[in-house]
Amino acid sequence: MNIKHVFFDLDHTLWDFETNSAKTFDFIFKENAITIDMASFLKIYVPINHSYWKLYREEKVSKSALRYQRLRKSFDALHYTISDDLIDHLSKVYIDNLPNYNQLFEGTIEVLDYLEHKYEMHIITNGFDEIQDLKLIRSGIKKYFDKVITSESVGVKKPNPKIFDYALQSANALPEHSIMIGDNLEADVQGALNMNMKAIFCNFEKQVIPKDITGIHSLYELKMHL
Repeated sequence: MNIKHVFFDLDHTLWDFETNSAKTFDFIFKENAITIDMASFLKIYVPINHSYWKLYREEKVSKSALRYQRLRKSFDALHYTISDDLIDHLSKVYIDNLPNYNQLFEGTIEVLDYLEHKYEMHIITNGFDEIQDLKLIRSGIKKYFDKVITSESVGVKKPNPKIFDYALQSANALPEHSIMIGDNLEADVQGALNMNMKAIFCNFEKQVIPKDITGIHSLYELKMHL
């Protein structure tokens, strides 16, 4: 592969979203006297959150609806009585506190150190503008990336080809010299392949994937591909 530019997703790829999210909920629930078993909450919340992010990528729900509904649906499913005002407050303080927890996936720093002298590296993320940069800074990985492209700054979300085209132009990169690495088959992998970029799927959950998709179970495996 004649690769010159490596584009990474951030959440669920380098930045351990589920671990950091759980720590954030633990903190804000205690701060707001929410008496609910965290394991029970996360069991309900995580799939609901994933479903709302899919709707958000597909432009079927707004950012504000995502932030409110994922909590409302979770509390309702657990039959936990909570006011709309408190849900609105929790949705805000969750975002405010999320960048305070910055666990990275195992191998992140080592692999970025390995890659930084070989390629130009960039981020393409659907995450919210107000916290993605903070995540990069506070986790200590901002220095590795030349361009950081957010869906909000472009106005469309992965897998929309416009965000990939914008990222390629911003990085002065050709599709055939570029590869996308991310955890979402639709948004990251197929989105990149549709642009004639190469792609690697971060299959950390070890799900069954199509045979024509290149997958890795650990970031360390990127050393075998790049």
